Amino acid sequence: METNRVKQIHSFGQSIWLDFIDREIMSTGKLKKLIDEDGVRGVTSNPAIFEKAITSSSDYDADIRQLSETDKTNEEIFFGLAVKDIQNATDLFKGVYDESKGEDGYVSLEVSPFLALDTDGTAKQAAELWTKVDRKNVMIKIPGTQPGLSAIRRSIGKGININVTLLFGLPRYEEVTEAYISGLEDHLAAGHHIGHISSVASFFLSRIDVLVDPMLDEKGLGDLKGEVAIASAKKAYEIYKRVFSGPRWEKLVAQGAKPQRLLWASTSSKNPAFKDTKYVEALIGADTVDTVPLETIEAFRDHGIAANTLEEGLDKATETLERLKKGGIDIDQITQQLEDEGIDKFNKPFEKLLNAIESQKTKV
Repeated sequence: METNRVKQIHSFGQSIWLDFIDREIMSTGKLKKLIDEDGVRGVTSNPAIFEKAITSSSDYDADIRQLSETDKTNEEIFFGLAVKDIQNATDLFKGVYDESKGEDGYVSLEVSPFLALDTDGTAKQAAELWTKVDRKNVMIKIPGTQPGLSAIRRSIGKGININVTLLFGLPRYEEVTEAYISGLEDHLAAGHHIGHISSVASFFLSRIDVLVDPMLDEKGLGDLKGEVAIASAKKAYEIYKRVFSGPRWEKLVAQGAKPQRLLWASTSSKNPAFKDTKYVEALIGADTVDTVPLETIEAFRDHGIAANTLEEGLDKATETLERLKKGGIDIDQITQQLEDEGIDKFNKPFEKLLNAIESQKTKV
């Protein structure tokens, strides 16, 4: 029997997580099969994924009706549904969590996207969701916005596992690693153990190219199409290796600290001219996670190439970003725009989701 190509990725030290959740994938045994056969080692969800799950099936109708008989708001009803799904998924991944000694087996649940620019609201909701799910292998997703940084540090400081989402730019990524390390130091200083705390920093890829690629031709940089996001990710990995080494970090390692792994998100090719497994293939390397939609997992299983690629061509990555700068394209401005649009991209489906719950409540 030939080796499963998706499973092969793990031999290079990278964990594949599924970027999708709904009740059907759990109840039909499909998720269990992905764990057993493809070696999928975690799940990420977001407001858009839940919106699709809840509006495109009747699996949630009975629960919505039941919850609507209470005085819960539509948002509270949504989190009631989501928490149940996340608990079921974390239970499915408990074996992976135990076997990997807490490195993998995580399921991510995001705070309300309406709180993306609200530090206190985010920190408060992260703590509430953490308590409600009540599983060691849940990660609460907090966007890596400027106001999100303090909420990330506070949450880590309380011993909560955090998946930092919506990262596009390198300067912001470095600030996120600082928030994580400071949070660990805070938790330790308060007299707690830190060995159980796990975190990932989710770096969004294909959206960078979607925005940058159309600008390249007019600057005479057409050969860089589809290369900027990958170059940024390779540079992020350089930052990761630098930040999670040296005396300050070693002090925390001595207390059992785990590094905050980089996670590649937005990994499906949005451009039909690119190979559908392009982003997955380009960034396979040690101590990283790649969260992949179902169709990309299926594509990789069929024709993906697993190889240790993450640290290949670092000089080229540096050169790509330098050429961009010389061409007058301000990557920091672009990544800020993507962050702003990213908040909006989650707010809209979340509003749609709350409206769907509202209309569902009135059906008898």
